[in-house]
Amino acid sequence: MKALLDRARAFGRRVDFESDEYRKLAEGQCPEALFITCSDSRVIPALITGARPGEIFELRNAGNIVPPYGCSGASGEVATVEYALEVLGVQDVVVCGHSHCGAMRALIDGDDLSALPGVDAWLRPARPALAEVLTSSAADDDPSLSDVAQRNVVNQLAALRSHPVVRRRLADGELRLHGWYYEVDTGRVHELDADDHFRVHAA
Repeated sequence: MKALLDRARAFGRRVDFESDEYRKLAEGQCPEALFITCSDSRVIPALITGARPGEIFELRNAGNIVPPYGCSGASGEVATVEYALEVLGVQDVVVCGHSHCGAMRALIDGDDLSALPGVDAWLRPARPALAEVLTSSAADDDPSLSDVAQRNVVNQLAALRSHPVVRRRLADGELRLHGWYYEVDTGRVHELDADDHFRVHAA
């Protein structure tokens, strides 16, 4: 923790806050994309995309989950999506899953999460939509974490489309949705194609 604190204290000396870039950021933000991904500490959107401050609006949680429209109670996820689209005018949304995901592994293994009631409640809505791939994976000797994590991205894009603000902007041609899958150990990014398959595209 001390190293983190020391770097935080030195941040103002390491970055040129007198530059025009940071003056403009103080006046407001105009991010290019809403980036929805997992809270996993190994998945760093700005590092993966090379984004500068102000270029991406981030939404992170366990399993990169988007609650479908109509879920009861307040939701930080829904509030973030609404703000990004309606206030900031973001035109691209990326849902990015990743390899070695603990949330998806818990679903595959059917872990007893009774000691983690918040995690259990959070992941519960993801289970039905993943039932087919979880069942097929369970029949294999080597369950495919990548298949489950990638299918989860597809499911979360579907959940996004259930929100009126997303549907309206898609219909008006003002929004594009993207599915990505990031490999922690290789750095490769797979992109979802029109047939719901993930492919690595050459740079």
